[in-house]
Amino acid sequence: MLPEASGLPAEAREDLIRRLRKIEGQTQGIQRMLADGRACREVLNQLASVRAATHRVSLELMKHYALACLQDPHCMESEQDLADLIDMLLRLPT
Repeated sequence: MLPEASGLPAEAREDLIRRLRKIEGQTQGIQRMLADGRACREVLNQLASVRAATHRVSLELMKHYALACLQDPHCMESEQDLADLIDMLLRLPT
């Protein structure tokens, strides 16, 4: 059985939520930039920042997820569980 996000250490969960709230603020700022007619270059720079930030959140969450699976003998009870973990690793953006 694969671990749930509720199994994250409290500190890690709070860090991820803090990062996601920052990303939310960035995306709201991008919406305002578009509404205000800001230069495409500026908007694209901000979009690149959001993309990088979401990538870092994904990597951090995957790190905790993989570690939890490696430490819990019940996590990888079948080949399908291992295949699911590998599939998630492969789906992470590069």
